[in-house]
Amino acid sequence: MFDASVALAVDNDLVLEMVPNSPPIEHNYSTSGGYQRAWINQMCLTTFLNWLQEEITPDAGVHPNMATLPSVWEIVNGTAMSFDNSRLVLLPTLAMDVDELRVPQEWVDIPEWVADYYLAVQVNPDEEWIRIVGYTTHQQLKTLGVYDAGDRTYSLESDHLISDLNVLWTTRQLYPEETRRATVPPLPQLPQTQAANLLSRLSNADIKFPRLEVPFPLWGALIAHGGWRQSLYELRQGVAKPASIGQWLQEGVSNFAQQLGWELRQFTAFSAGMRSRETQTSIFGLSRQILVLGNTYELRVFPKGNPEEQIWRFELRNAQPENMIPVGLQLRILTEDLQPFPNNQDTATTPVEQLYIEVMLEPGEGLVWEVTPLPAEYEREILRF
Repeated sequence: MFDASVALAVDNDLVLEMVPNSPPIEHNYSTSGGYQRAWINQMCLTTFLNWLQEEITPDAGVHPNMATLPSVWEIVNGTAMSFDNSRLVLLPTLAMDVDELRVPQEWVDIPEWVADYYLAVQVNPDEEWIRIVGYTTHQQLKTLGVYDAGDRTYSLESDHLISDLNVLWTTRQLYPEETRRATVPPLPQLPQTQAANLLSRLSNADIKFPRLEVPFPLWGALIAHGGWRQSLYELRQGVAKPASIGQWLQEGVSNFAQQLGWELRQFTAFSAGMRSRETQTSIFGLSRQILVLGNTYELRVFPKGNPEEQIWRFELRNAQPENMIPVGLQLRILTEDLQPFPNNQDTATTPVEQLYIEVMLEPGEGLVWEVTPLPAEYEREILRF
């Protein structure tokens, strides 16, 4: 199945040579432990993903996207990957003797983070290889795993792990209906004021393990929100105030936003004068492309009318101007803490050229955009105005 010079089996364990010239760590972390966690996870991810794409499925990728990794590695060990409508989490360790799989509670009890499979991975940077010690499913982890309230982890002894990774692919083919995920209760919804208090408290970089500082339901609800987790990451790096859309328009899009696909663009707008033809004007705004059910769309955000009125328009179009938006596609805008408000959504009841929502905002207000069906690699982000 794979080149023996790259991968080999030792007692049914898959051993992979590390990919040469792995990308360096480009992001900052608030603690030395966070930096080491990012380093080991990146080595593990680069090597395993390269093998998975070449030997098993070329469509495998990071879940939800590469841009989210620093905010995850800042606080917790592990990397999620998606493949063939399933998800797995790599749990790397530098330990020489790996006798168990230890999974942070976040990967098990946050509904949005739950995976089908969890892989114990031994990483040896000196000899430049990683070894897949074994894997289990979420169902088995919840059923047989031992929960440690002290460090909020589930552990499963190696005797309960399946060491031969080929079993995973075979089982998927023979038993596609196998139950791999246990039921996980939803976490509470955090009001914005409570989230702000938590972010302020946990932003102190002297707190080495913010994940253990507050009750898990509150912590889980906070970091399940991609926008709040990114805010926590930035605050712990010393970024006192998050960048706003207005700043992006004046100074350029932030690095993180660029990774998500945002860019500055000039749009053509039409305004009709009394008894006259429509006049054409240019508007400076933001644009990013999203992929929904295999089709590419463009999401635009730009100011409208008098700047003092702080009216902003969210607009969704097909990336191919000649194509329409199909029936059923929905654009929705929510408050920072995911609450709806009047006229916050637009749905295509017939094929249309565009969906749009216009909102009047206060300076500093944050909004979250959503599209249904869910775009590929989507995670919530906060756009601050």
